[in-house]
Amino acid sequence: MSAENVYILGINMTKFGKHKELDTLDLACEATFAALEDGGVTMEDMGIIAAGNLMGGAGPIAQMIQKQAGQTGIPAYNVSNACATGATALRVACMSVKAGESDFGLAVGVEKLAGAGLLAGGSRAKDGEAWQRSGRYGAVAAVDGRIGTETMPGVFAQIGMEYGHRYGGANFELFAQISEKNHGHSTLNPLAAYTKKMTLEEIMGDLMIAYPNTRPMCSANCDGAAAAVVVSESKLKTLSLEQQRRAIKISASILTSDPFEEACQVLPDVNTLTRNAAKQAYEQAGVGPEDLDLVELHDCFATAELVHYDNLMLCEEGGAVDFFKSGAPFRDGSTPVNVSGGLQSKGHPIAATGIANIWEICHHLRGEAGPRQIEGAKVGLAHVIGLASACGVHILEKSSL
Repeated sequence: MSAENVYILGINMTKFGKHKELDTLDLACEATFAALEDGGVTMEDMGIIAAGNLMGGAGPIAQMIQKQAGQTGIPAYNVSNACATGATALRVACMSVKAGESDFGLAVGVEKLAGAGLLAGGSRAKDGEAWQRSGRYGAVAAVDGRIGTETMPGVFAQIGMEYGHRYGGANFELFAQISEKNHGHSTLNPLAAYTKKMTLEEIMGDLMIAYPNTRPMCSANCDGAAAAVVVSESKLKTLSLEQQRRAIKISASILTSDPFEEACQVLPDVNTLTRNAAKQAYEQAGVGPEDLDLVELHDCFATAELVHYDNLMLCEEGGAVDFFKSGAPFRDGSTPVNVSGGLQSKGHPIAATGIANIWEICHHLRGEAGPRQIEGAKVGLAHVIGLASACGVHILEKSSL
């Protein structure tokens, strides 16, 4: 692979929430035009577009965006990778630029998800249908109603409870405190779907979805879009000093899928999947967890945030509870996590989330995050995971050009 470095030149996201007056394409184009403007370029400059949308039914979203933003005959990739769709679209654009096929690339993620309800990962079993762990059918069959659940709150409730059982200390109140942190962070983010601070009592007393996750501890289904423009380092050096100053280096772009294991489809192994991605990302970027100034991780549920402290190696193995209790992941802590408010309050329009997480990191590295700014931020990590499974990890650094 070419040694060409890749930078984020422009990036933007819509406000997440309910957009009854806007359809999927409206939101996608809003983010696209804003990212192009942020980078000081136009659609005519792009050499590739990669876009993702899972639920909108708008057809090939990359081509639909081009019809509004400018049809220039460039390759258009339509990406689908569960909750990692946006991060995957960005990786597709990065690979094209890194390979020398394009000077500029555009990545977009968009979703209309307000009012969608609980999300499941597969179809339920039919009455009397037996499940077998091997064979062409059994190996890929949905497990919901057979041997467990694929409804997302249930899956991640199990994952959090398993961590608590293995290492201790992870109880209902602690998971609620993680959610309390994120809802508090969201009050400083005007683009978050929800910007209401919640007390621990309010969170614990709300509707129970899947123990130990109550409703405020679950990601907020909403509408939204995010887009990013990437550029090669050689091309960036020909642009203005202001564009070079605001550009953010993509020091690592990693995508993993499920590793081989003998077991079981009862509980998806999001831990190994994420840890593998994190190890590769740190090696590719030449940094370690101790170098991170902030992290945006995939807190689809409060239980997920806890286990990913460990999976991303922000703490020693088994030390996620102590890491949280130390205050490290708070905005004024040593390793701020989900300063945006996270998926629980910023919102989770599935295909947009991967790029939106990166937008938050870029905002801080540029020094443009306003009242929630992490002072002196130079290195950040964005993480997203989609069951089936896919994990994207990007490490971003402030430009030194």
